[in-house]
Amino acid sequence: MATYELVYGKPQSFTGRLDKEVRVYELLENLGMEFWRIDHPLAEANTMEVCEKIDACLDATICKNLFLTNRQHTDYYLLMMPGEKKFKTKELTKQINSSRLSFASGEEMEELLDCTPGSASVFGLMNDQKHQVKLLVDEDVLQGEFLGAHPCINTCSLKLHTREVFEKFLKAVGHDMTVVKLVGEED
Repeated sequence: MATYELVYGKPQSFTGRLDKEVRVYELLENLGMEFWRIDHPLAEANTMEVCEKIDACLDATICKNLFLTNRQHTDYYLLMMPGEKKFKTKELTKQINSSRLSFASGEEMEELLDCTPGSASVFGLMNDQKHQVKLLVDEDVLQGEFLGAHPCINTCSLKLHTREVFEKFLKAVGHDMTVVKLVGEED
């Protein structure tokens, strides 16, 4: 089993890092946001099981980040919800007055958020210059002091103050959020 080390701030060197990851670090620093990171290049965190191991080191709320769209592919949503909750489409569609939500394609995610499947996070919104993606946040995500998120790539995880992400970061990238309540229970 891999061991993970929590390190304060950005990497000392950006060698081997993707531009989209580096842009996240630079924006967080420019905003004066405090963050820690765990690099896990050999264990890409693209499953909740791997994320749970990383979460033990992060000691933060780890989210499922679901990239959703309507049937016509004209409305896009990034849903942040606690990893342990089950996603029930019907619960969400009622709250946002949308019908027929499904998962958007990996190509749409890359085009709109510059993230690949398994690496979607709130930080992808910095790449959504046309504000085509609406952020939906389950109310339980807002309760934790710290939030875990990928810097647009799933070979690293960040720990940040939840309040700063939803206040400083969202304001800086010009996005709002809609708070939803998901219970994940069977109908």
